[in-house]
Amino acid sequence: MIRIVIADDHAIVREGLKRIVSSADDLQVVAEAANGTEVMQRVRESDFEVLVLDLSMPGRSGMELIKLVRSEKPKVRILVLSMHQELQYAVRAIKSGASGYLTKESAPGQLEQAIRKIAAGGAFISAEVAEQLALSAMPGGSSAPHESLSNREFEVFRLIAAGVSVTDIATRLKLSVKTISTHKANLMQKMGLQNQSELIRYAIKHGVSEPLEP
Repeated sequence: MIRIVIADDHAIVREGLKRIVSSADDLQVVAEAANGTEVMQRVRESDFEVLVLDLSMPGRSGMELIKLVRSEKPKVRILVLSMHQELQYAVRAIKSGASGYLTKESAPGQLEQAIRKIAAGGAFISAEVAEQLALSAMPGGSSAPHESLSNREFEVFRLIAAGVSVTDIATRLKLSVKTISTHKANLMQKMGLQNQSELIRYAIKHGVSEPLEP
């Protein structure tokens, strides 16, 4: 039996994911979590093999949560479930310690397969993500400017590109406005951008301007 914890801030999504795996005799959802704090509580209190983790929950970033879970329970396998198609999200998640990456759009048809594969010690990623991981490991490989951002800077970049104000980003990420402003200044410098209009155009051009979940 593969024991699973489902972490997503939307109750309807969690219920849908539970229904997908409920018909499988070898899969069992043993707990749920609606935010980063609850994720860490489940990690410390529950015995399970696979964490299905939404990348965009309130509070701690998905990348930060992946690292925290891995540090507390290295044997737990993490399957990231995200609304984002952009390869950069998947590459960052795998580099942070996830064993698989699945878009919510693909979940109905691939969730059971993905859980079984990572629970058995494998990885569940697309060929495109595997290629990007290989290219990033090669010396001298070219990369887009946004790939040089830290995970937190990338998250702030994504939110700014989606039209979220610095104040609202600070509230969403539970950080100070000053901290978010510093991240914004740093990422603009790293990417060679002069203003927010250039940032938004860059995000659209590179496909990282997807709408955020409510």
